[in-house]
Amino acid sequence: MTTETSEQTQKYLGLTSPVSTSEPTKEDSRLTESLELALHPHGVFESEDESQKRINVLDKINKLVKEWIYEVSQSKNMDEHMIEQVGGQIYTFGSYRLGVNQKGADIDTLCVAPRHIDRNEFFTTFYEKLKKLSEVKELRAVPDAYVPVIKMTFDGIELDMLFARLALQAITKEQDLCELSLLKNLDEKSVRSLNGCRVTDEIIKLVPQQESFRLALRAIKLWAKKKGIYSNVLGFLGGVSWAMLVARVCQLYPNAAAATIVNKFFLVYDQWKWPQPVLLKHPDSDEAAKQGLSFPEWDPRVNHKDRFHLMPIITPAYPQQNSTFNVTNSTRNIMTMEFKRGLEVTNAIFAGKDDWESLFKPSDFFTRYKHYIVVIAKAATADHQLEWNGLVESKIRFLVANLESIDHIILAHVSTESFCSKSEDDEQTKWFIGLEFGRTDNVNINLTDQIRHFTSDVYHKAVNIQLYKDDMVLDVLHVRKKELKNYLPQDVYNRVGLKKKSFVKRNSLSMSPNNDTGGNSPDVNGHNETNKNLNESSETRKRPRTSDSVSSDNSNSIDFKTNKNSSDSSVPPKRARLSDSQSSDNSHIVDFKNSGSGRSANDSPITVLGKSTQSDSRDSNYPDVSNSERISSGSQVGYLKLSFSFIVHNSLEISTLLKIV
Repeated sequence: MTTETSEQTQKYLGLTSPVSTSEPTKEDSRLTESLELALHPHGVFESEDESQKRINVLDKINKLVKEWIYEVSQSKNMDEHMIEQVGGQIYTFGSYRLGVNQKGADIDTLCVAPRHIDRNEFFTTFYEKLKKLSEVKELRAVPDAYVPVIKMTFDGIELDMLFARLALQAITKEQDLCELSLLKNLDEKSVRSLNGCRVTDEIIKLVPQQESFRLALRAIKLWAKKKGIYSNVLGFLGGVSWAMLVARVCQLYPNAAAATIVNKFFLVYDQWKWPQPVLLKHPDSDEAAKQGLSFPEWDPRVNHKDRFHLMPIITPAYPQQNSTFNVTNSTRNIMTMEFKRGLEVTNAIFAGKDDWESLFKPSDFFTRYKHYIVVIAKAATADHQLEWNGLVESKIRFLVANLESIDHIILAHVSTESFCSKSEDDEQTKWFIGLEFGRTDNVNINLTDQIRHFTSDVYHKAVNIQLYKDDMVLDVLHVRKKELKNYLPQDVYNRVGLKKKSFVKRNSLSMSPNNDTGGNSPDVNGHNETNKNLNESSETRKRPRTSDSVSSDNSNSIDFKTNKNSSDSSVPPKRARLSDSQSSDNSHIVDFKNSGSGRSANDSPITVLGKSTQSDSRDSNYPDVSNSERISSGSQVGYLKLSFSFIVHNSLEISTLLKIV
């Protein structure tokens, strides 16, 4: 009996035995068919022509790699007979390898070369070879990344290409990358590059029903993208993480139809006790140790930093890693909330009260919050903007984490949808972060440090990796929901269903000549004629009265030299005065309404006020830029845009206050 039970257990994949081995019912099969039909309008399936085009592109790339390796081998005076044997191969991984790639999706590839080809040659001679091809567009290399990569568009298809050199004399097309022995004598970057293929192949081996897995994964990926939670770089989950989550559910329900897998997916992860890790198999650490391998792997018992991971999903190939180390408190909370909503919808579908289209409704991100932070990356040329975008986007999750640390901010929700635009002066990309506040009572919220650290970190990194160019500008703005019209494309604004109102278009006071947002340009002193007129009209329309508890000597004004309100903080001021360190003529009077206390902060106006002063201390790590290259952050209060600007190489003294009244 014991032997029979042991044999029964060994049939199943995963760390535990299945929750249910029930076969699909007729209703399950019907719902799976309706799920597949619901997916078609969303472009998750490729046509035969599109699939064939991808195959042709991969064939061209594979031939190109072999040709390049042949040329490099010749340059090293190798024997001609040996050169003909060295080979080289392109492998795919990710969505394409799993068989769930969508229309227009990129292909993750790995260039595997023999031992006499090094990584530096891949990023020099092979890169130059690619530059000469007419089919290659948007080519860029990132050799210093955690996983070094060449990105390109080849004949209209986006490709990410990694590189790994094996300690082998020749690479044949039959080479199995899952062998542990291949990792011997490899550097960590090669191991990380190989891990993409190794993890994908392990996932395929660990899933009991391939077809159910693929269809369920297509549905979950579409759902995640619609809900704005599909982005590893912004702190959500990437494709491999979603694949592992679905694969684990397939292990728990090995005979289930795809529709059932989708429903059980939400059931399992709505109840999952994070940070309990998700694993598809027992780690291979013991076997690796026997072969003398000792690469760093995820183990909170040994590695102190691993204990702070919020949502660990562990890759099944050695060395095991957490694929979700970018997750923050906010992004985890958003995903768990969507798991709960997904469970409610799929339960209703199985009860016959709803249909699959409800599961794929777009996120309500742009109507959910009252206040948003807008991050804008600008550059004068397309090539510079492409590099600048990648760097800024990779750092946004740190801004989110910094915002989470502020009292009264209970959620900082970054949208995974970015918006690109082009003008005669520059190209720019915008990202949006929604802010949710707890209940407050006349509280000043200071964002100075968070914004300063973010912008400083981005510029420091750009300089250190020699990416920074003089035309690269970073803006960080606070806007209210009603002001989104000034920042979103018109079609997006209409799509999300925001009310159309007439707003004063805001102008940037960042002193950058290329920073034109559609209004009058500021002069060299940072003034703007439109804003001057608005100041005057605002001063005329709303003057403080004695009954408003505001004295004529501006006792309730906020002095931004000290960042303190000179009066009792319990009294919400009726106007805030920005003091200017240069001249009293440059002061701006701002009017804002008192909406009372004891309400949710999301229902109350928040005022962002800012000012900059320059310090004499210089940081030699920053580029020496002129007045035309500045970081700018600001906001609009009532009708007036308040902006703070600071020269990159100067130390920063910024006052950024959110006033909740």
